[in-house]
Amino acid sequence: MSEHMPADTTSALDELVGNAVAHIPGAAYAGITVVARRGEEITTPAATGEHPRTLDALQHKHHQGPCYAAATEHDSYFISDLHTEERWPAFRSDAMAHTPIRSIASFTLFTTRDTVGALNLYAVEPDAFGQQSRDLGYVFAAHAAVVWAALQRTEQFQSALASRDIIGQAKGMVMERYNLDAIQAFELLRRLSQDSNTRIFDIADRLVRADHPPSPGGLP
Repeated sequence: MSEHMPADTTSALDELVGNAVAHIPGAAYAGITVVARRGEEITTPAATGEHPRTLDALQHKHHQGPCYAAATEHDSYFISDLHTEERWPAFRSDAMAHTPIRSIASFTLFTTRDTVGALNLYAVEPDAFGQQSRDLGYVFAAHAAVVWAALQRTEQFQSALASRDIIGQAKGMVMERYNLDAIQAFELLRRLSQDSNTRIFDIADRLVRADHPPSPGGLP
């Protein structure tokens, strides 16, 4: 596992699942499953090969399976042999038909307001994940949770910067057009926001897109 996190946290997720395959005994494939709380949509932000993505798609289809359960039920699940597995029968049938995977280890990653996630290991042989593999899986899952949190913070920070830039541009347009200082220009935007029950960012975005500032009496 890398001693430091790459600047690009998306690449870090790809690196992490690759390292999981390289360092966890028995793992032939690995992937990260993310389940949205609304609509229960399942996505695969990182995976080695196509089998993890295929298995996530099948779990999305049936709303059942070890990766789905690990994400939504906040626990870890292990399949020693998919051929004899009795849980999640619809998923099991399709997984046997569409992939060579026989062993699966799924570890809960994180829970946020909007998403839940799991780190999953896969093997084509039955009984591939012993205690050492499971212990290492928990370690990699903890690291993946840190990487995911960093990714979310980066996206939020970039969004905040973009919002601040748009509001700054709109404020500058109002200052120039109406010969106002910065405080007066922002107060005008704030008043327009309150009067129209619209976020300041949305007011600013409309102004910048139209390149036409409002009159002091209201929106154009």
